Amino acid sequence: MTTALETCLQGVTAEIRAILEQSLDGDELSIEHGVKLSGARGSDLQALCMVADELRRQQVGDRVTYVINRNINFTNVCIKNCKFCAFARSVRSEQGYFLPKEEVVRRVVQAWEMGATEVCLQAGLSPNLTGDSYIDLCRVVKDAAPEIHIHAFSPEEVKFGASLKRVSYAEYLTELLDAGLGTLPGTSAEILDDRLRKTISPTRITTREWLDVVTAAHRLGIRTTSTMMFGHVESVEDRIRHMDLLRRVQRETNGFTEFVPLSFVHEEAPLFAASQVPGVRPGPTGDEVLRLYATARLMLGRDIPNLQASWVKEGLRTSQLLLGCGVNDLGGTLMNESISTAAGARHGQLMSPATLRRVIRDSGRVPVQRDTSYGTIREFGDSPDEDPIEPLDSIRDPDAVFGSYDALTMDSRFHYEPRSV
Repeated sequence: MTTALETCLQGVTAEIRAILEQSLDGDELSIEHGVKLSGARGSDLQALCMVADELRRQQVGDRVTYVINRNINFTNVCIKNCKFCAFARSVRSEQGYFLPKEEVVRRVVQAWEMGATEVCLQAGLSPNLTGDSYIDLCRVVKDAAPEIHIHAFSPEEVKFGASLKRVSYAEYLTELLDAGLGTLPGTSAEILDDRLRKTISPTRITTREWLDVVTAAHRLGIRTTSTMMFGHVESVEDRIRHMDLLRRVQRETNGFTEFVPLSFVHEEAPLFAASQVPGVRPGPTGDEVLRLYATARLMLGRDIPNLQASWVKEGLRTSQLLLGCGVNDLGGTLMNESISTAAGARHGQLMSPATLRRVIRDSGRVPVQRDTSYGTIREFGDSPDEDPIEPLDSIRDPDAVFGSYDALTMDSRFHYEPRSV
């Protein structure tokens, strides 16, 4: 334990200090401990963040990673009606779009030429999709860019595709794997508690189904991320139980690559805007975000060592602060971001590699470009003068180069038309 950390712990309340010292000694953080840490304020919070930073140093070192990737949300038409989602449109909406395979391929190739190693494909559950749609999409992407990694299809989408094809999750995932799928995003998790899910997304995938898809993927060697959306109507206990559940899955399968907390973006979300649920909050406060990330490092770090800050949700400045609260990854460049921006996120849709490296260096850490599975592509030195000049670094108006969500919803070329039966 460093002198600075010892000094910081001196001013901490006895109960919080005991939990922090147990974490430093390697003891497991229980659900009860996590709940108590979620009440840390003032000097207790400072000590929590310092302990999370120390455990981060012990578990993953001083390297901070990022991936050059592109999001492609190929349709916003969805049969679900999740109360937190401002991205989806109904089949009757004039703002519905559906990208043909040729447009998806164009975007993939453009991303590859811009230096991307990963493309992330996620979308609404459109009635135009068939059981083979996701499989065919993987094939055309791999044909167009054989070396790019396909990170695609949430557990909700896997369930949807498997049900349309009338096969098991394992059978469907095997077909996706054969078609070129690399990894799955562990989204559609929100809070893994069915009581809460019935409140915010009553028709969405259940906790058991989410776990079944994820564990089926892990058994096939398909790794996934893990996520949690917080700051809406969930309790502190809900959050900690969610993390404990992820920890138990990881100990069984070792299939999660990272944990990504996602702050609820409230501005345009129906859940908040229409006051559909009593007690809904306008997202977490700043200190609440720090507490959540730091607690996640203490609770999950030994089992899921990579903790990612979402700059889209938190902004780059808060994400930089989170590097001192247990975070070791800043996610991807994205190029396109539709889901959070539709809900009111204001932090843009592209983050250049040079900007990410500047923030990492300013935090006294080592910038590392990674692949999707956290393999090192390139580790950078202390000086930006030695960095390569990358295509994404010169882009000043991402909307002009990659297109915006608003423009896409109004583009007549991609207007959604129901599939004729």
